[in-house]
Amino acid sequence: MKCAIVLKAAAATIVIALAGCQDLKPLESDISDLRSQVAKLRTDVQAAKASADQASSASQSATQAANSAQSTAKQALTAAQASQSAIDATNEKIDRMFRHKLSK
Repeated sequence: MKCAIVLKAAAATIVIALAGCQDLKPLESDISDLRSQVAKLRTDVQAAKASADQASSASQSATQAANSAQSTAKQALTAAQASQSAIDATNEKIDRMFRHKLSK
């Protein structure tokens, strides 16, 4: 039992020693590649954020324009309703005048 533990400890020591002797050049190359990828991703994220900010600004402008158009349409409807009421009143007066003249 103690022999198995000693063998496991020796194997772990050998693995650690071999890992320490490993050439680090490929790892440095991988780290350099990862850094360049992170830099590219950072610029991509910044570009996406700028695009989203522009879209948000355009959306706000469109909302303001729609609200303005709705307000103008409501004013036009109010004016049209007032004009229709005036026309109806004028037509009623004309009808009364004709009825009055015809009744005489």
